[in-house]
Amino acid sequence: MKAYLVSCAELPTSDGDDDALVDALADVGVHAEWAPWDSSADFASADLVVLRSPWDYTDRLDEFLTWCATVPNLANPLPVIRWNTDKSYMVELADAGVPIVPTTLLHPGDRPQWPTGEFVVKPAVGAGSKGALRVAAGDHAAADAHWESLGVKALLQPYQSAVDNHGETAMVYFGGQYSHAFTKSAMLTDESRLDPSGTFIVERLSPATPDAPHRRVAEDTLDAAATLLGLHRADLLYARVDLVTGSHGEPLLLELELAEPSLGFRQTDHTAPMRFASAIRAALATR
Repeated sequence: MKAYLVSCAELPTSDGDDDALVDALADVGVHAEWAPWDSSADFASADLVVLRSPWDYTDRLDEFLTWCATVPNLANPLPVIRWNTDKSYMVELADAGVPIVPTTLLHPGDRPQWPTGEFVVKPAVGAGSKGALRVAAGDHAAADAHWESLGVKALLQPYQSAVDNHGETAMVYFGGQYSHAFTKSAMLTDESRLDPSGTFIVERLSPATPDAPHRRVAEDTLDAAATLLGLHRADLLYARVDLVTGSHGEPLLLELELAEPSLGFRQTDHTAPMRFASAIRAALATR
């Protein structure tokens, strides 16, 4: 059995977080190779093509989705990637009853009424916090300038101040089953942390053990997404649910990552890559 792990030209073997994955797959009889999505690799020859770090797609979304449509055995599947690479899905999840960070969609040409407190403006198509701006209360001039510079659909969200002390809790699932979690520190204040590849802002990560309310919201999020997509949760080879703490202490969905999430293998036990390899092997068995 053969699988491709998909990266980008700037990071042909990803950013190091997935280093144990090739060996973990070999242990269960799957030969895996890294290849940038826009390379000459014969993706059609693989039994499974797993998106891992194609992080330059944000500037080439149409081209990337066109490529995805040519790959016979893509994971996650093409409809999932189309839906999840545009963060407008947040509004759909809110309509489905998922507690989210309040989100307003901004379209090019809109003249937004900015909130009075701190808020965040970020592109609807983006990865690794690139293009996201935390705006200080009342600094509407900065917001106007950033909004004008973006020139694309964006999300407007009130800044959740608990992130400063507690960060985000990222919960990882393989084949619809919980694997592990890690915490990401606030990322919206220091552009100097841009990775040399230019594809993402370097995160400060640490292991996490989510409490019951976080677990419930993450589970509800996956169930709602699967329903919206007409899938079973098990059809999602990988998923990362990013939660923050709201002003009343409640967990809120910040993002649901189904396209190309970093999975935090270096922040958890050494068996996590084995769990992912097993999920990949199970996905191969259904094809």
